[in-house]
Amino acid sequence: MTNIAFVGLGTMGCVMAKNLMKAGHSVVGFDPSGTAMNRHVLNGGLAAQSPAEAAKGAEVVITMLPNGDVVRHAVFDKDGIIEGMQDSAILIDMSTIHPSETDSIRKDLAAKNIAMVDAPVGRTSVEAALGTSLFMVGAEKDDLETARPILECMGDTIIDCGGPGTGSRMKIVNNLMTTSLNVLTAQVLTFSDATGLDRDLAVSVMNGTAAGRGHMSTTYPAKVLKGDLTPAFMIDLAKKDLDIALTLSKELGVSLSLPTQAETIYADAQEAGRGGQDWTAIYDMLHKDQFPAA
Repeated sequence: MTNIAFVGLGTMGCVMAKNLMKAGHSVVGFDPSGTAMNRHVLNGGLAAQSPAEAAKGAEVVITMLPNGDVVRHAVFDKDGIIEGMQDSAILIDMSTIHPSETDSIRKDLAAKNIAMVDAPVGRTSVEAALGTSLFMVGAEKDDLETARPILECMGDTIIDCGGPGTGSRMKIVNNLMTTSLNVLTAQVLTFSDATGLDRDLAVSVMNGTAAGRGHMSTTYPAKVLKGDLTPAFMIDLAKKDLDIALTLSKELGVSLSLPTQAETIYADAQEAGRGGQDWTAIYDMLHKDQFPAA
């Protein structure tokens, strides 16, 4: 059994703390919300009056908080975690915060000889309740191995992202993709509805193509990520199809802001002489624009 402090008992944190207790660990929790604290106690947890009290005697301290400022305040303010945390303990921050905030908090903890693991969470509260979360971990190797058995009580996928701070960076990269795709998906389905297509049919069709299966698991590994730009589907053809969709969307009065921005990038690729390359060559173009010396 490990003595664990859990600071931040919201929708995700409360069920994760519950899974830790199911695994036989003792969990002292703190959250400014009385409702959250009551829920934690009903789950079998112990309640603290402050982050410092929660951290007292804990071997592992976990933070699951809404932003970087709240994490910093919970750790370093009066009655903060740092006041109760012992040197031999480790802090696992599962919050989604700016990587520079992760780096700063880690540096300030290191000055007090306290190790930190950044382990933001992939997947939703549904998986958190089931104990099947994914963790993107940034840590020194020894600290990762210390944290691993604790993380395994809450998730089934632990990914070493490559050292301190990389978990935080990976989470932001991942969420840029998912949040942007959410808007694109909403725009595409609205466009589909406007054409008169059956929505379930449209979803079914797109789930069988790269539209729904995703470029990361289909076109990119087969082409640009292997350095192969020979066309399976040319940029010229992709641009032509995109232009048809944008023309139709204007006729139907449907706003497609993200595809409109994409059209500009396809046009840039054509102007750069890439029209005959595979459509995944967009990544090659953008990467070389960003890293010209590479």
